[in-house]
Amino acid sequence: MSVAALNAVEVDYPSRGRALGPFSLAVAPGEIIALVGPSGCGKSTAMRLLAGLELPSRGKVVRTPGRGETAVVFQAPTLAPWLSARANAALPLELSGMARDMAARRADEALARVGLAGSATARPAQLSGGMAMRVSLARALVTEPRLLLLDEPFAALDEITRRALADDVLRLWDASRPAIVFVTHNVEEAVYMATRVVVMTPGPGRTAGEVPVEGPTPRPPGFRTTPDFRATAERVSGLLAQAGAR
Repeated sequence: MSVAALNAVEVDYPSRGRALGPFSLAVAPGEIIALVGPSGCGKSTAMRLLAGLELPSRGKVVRTPGRGETAVVFQAPTLAPWLSARANAALPLELSGMARDMAARRADEALARVGLAGSATARPAQLSGGMAMRVSLARALVTEPRLLLLDEPFAALDEITRRALADDVLRLWDASRPAIVFVTHNVEEAVYMATRVVVMTPGPGRTAGEVPVEGPTPRPPGFRTTPDFRATAERVSGLLAQAGAR
C-alpha cells in the first residue's frame, strides 16, 4: 500500500503552460525516493502536490497520511526569526493544539535528535546555515510524520555540511522509518541517500527512468567509494544525459 501517489498528474500554469506531466509516482511506506532532473522539470511541483500545497490540473493525487503526518523541509529553513530554536521546533505541535509545556519538551527531544541539544534558546540569526537546517529538520520530525518531503534542503550548504546532514537524515530515518521523497540536483547525493532514484525529463517533467540503489541504509563509512555506488551514479547520470538529448 502506498503512503502517497501521483497518478498521471499534469500541472499547467497560465504564465508558462505545462510544468509537469503526465507524471506518476507511488511512495511505499519507509522507502526513500530521490527526484533528479534538470532545472524547470517540475520536481518541486511534484513535491508540492505530494504535500497537498497544490492541486493538479489533471490526474489524481492520493495522500493517505492524516493531518500532521506529512512534513515538508524546504531549501530555506523558513524559521520564524523572533522565535527560539525550541519555539520554532514546537510550532507545529502548538498549532495542532498541544499544550505549550508538552510541545516544548517534544521540541527539545527533536532538537537533541538533530544534534542541537545545547542550542534550544538560540534565535535563527545566531545559528549557522547548517544549524538552521537542523532546526527545520527537528520541526519536521517533531510530529513523527509518515511522509517526509525534502525540497533541496542542502542546496545552499557547503559540501562538508551537506554530507553530514545527509548522514543525519538517514540516521533519523532509521529511528522511525518514514517514507521520504527528496529533490536534489546532485546525483551522488541522490544515490547516497535514496533507495530509489527517479530521473525526470526536461519540463514538462515525465519519468525518464528509475534506478534502484542497493546497499545498507544508513550508509556505512566509505560507501561512496564502492564499485556499486560508482556504477549506480553512472547509471543515473546516463539517464539524465539521455533524457536531455530527447
